Amino acid sequence: MRLVVDRFLVLLVCVSFGCVAIQAEEPSSQQDPNSNGLRPRVIVSTDIGGTDPDDFQSMVHLLVYADRLDLEGLISSPFGEGRVEDLLDVVDCYEKDFTNLRSHSDQYPTANVLRAICKQGETEVAPHAGVRRSTEGSDWIIRCAKREDSRPLHVLVWGGLEDLAQALHDDPSILPRLRVYWIGGPNKKWSPDAYQYLVDHHPTLWMIESNSAYRGWFTGGNQKGEWENESFVRTHVKDFGELGRLFAAHKMDLKMGDTPSLARLLNGVAEDPTAPSWGGRYVRAWRRPRLVLERMPTASDRMEVFGILELNLSVEQTPANPEAKLLVENQALNGHFAGDGTVRFRFCPKAAKQYDFRIKSNVKSLDGLQGEVRAVSPERAVTSQPDDRLPQWWTDDPSSDVAEGPHAGAKTVSQWREAYLEDFAERMKRCVKETP
Repeated sequence: MRLVVDRFLVLLVCVSFGCVAIQAEEPSSQQDPNSNGLRPRVIVSTDIGGTDPDDFQSMVHLLVYADRLDLEGLISSPFGEGRVEDLLDVVDCYEKDFTNLRSHSDQYPTANVLRAICKQGETEVAPHAGVRRSTEGSDWIIRCAKREDSRPLHVLVWGGLEDLAQALHDDPSILPRLRVYWIGGPNKKWSPDAYQYLVDHHPTLWMIESNSAYRGWFTGGNQKGEWENESFVRTHVKDFGELGRLFAAHKMDLKMGDTPSLARLLNGVAEDPTAPSWGGRYVRAWRRPRLVLERMPTASDRMEVFGILELNLSVEQTPANPEAKLLVENQALNGHFAGDGTVRFRFCPKAAKQYDFRIKSNVKSLDGLQGEVRAVSPERAVTSQPDDRLPQWWTDDPSSDVAEGPHAGAKTVSQWREAYLEDFAERMKRCVKETP
């Protein structure tokens, strides 16, 4: 009810005083992708069970809104631990709440329908080429994209890009059908080679690259009382059905960092990333930042945060099976021996700060090499020039007035915090049986 009142007040202001600026900041239910009677087609690629428990939270959110979607695929693409069985565990909880959910809408898919679309994706990071092998998940993306359906296919990527890159490699003809929203940032750190493959080989892909704006879901906005992250889970989630218990069991405070990818389809303009939405507002991407060096980086080197650092180092007298790892923070990045007398590494910094490197290798000339680089925020002169080579690529708004601390664009999400959390709280009530 609050949302309806808020929009009505906005309309009154528009009628009385003129409304260009106000309308530009208000997600419109009239532009909801469901308003034309057609639910959006959705595939989710998730690293659930992998490095971050918040994917379980986002999956619970996805399923309580499943009646508003045509869910066509749930793909497990984890870093490290995590497999399709983690998706199936969530579906099991959904099945226990299904009768209650179905009493509110007959559009909720059955648990067996969901199980049939759970697929195993890639479980290893891509090599330097950006692609490795076809998977059940990448094949499923192709199969869904090639269905006879006039609607675009929204691919929401909550982890690495490996399955998406592989699908486009195996069948580039699907590209025009795809609408990709990728939760980058830390995920980009783990997926630099698949990312660079997409930039180099599929620059016309429709892509939202959210490296920091997604953080507005749990950072900023109204954090008082019931809207505070832990209070919200305690008050509105943990005691609501099996899905609520699963949500709280994996993380007792609200994060749901992948949820903005879905939220923009629930309240926003599906085909316009520059319009306001619960999932953020984005700008045309400038040239994707990349620093290529033929030496180890030094203290004087600077690169853009969330950019790609590529090291191409000369090697001599390599053994029969050369190996090299670039050690940086909690990563050990495999070197690619290109066969041309070089070894190549790719790295992506997820924060604006200094990074120190060391190489461990069975190649004597490489072993023990050290370096450092400082990641910095992009300059306005760079961000103000959209890259014509990437005509359908969007990223976080770098304007300081929509940042939450160091997180560019996060206020374009957090400003709607009460609205989307209130709506989610109402959805969680569907998981329990109504009392007469």
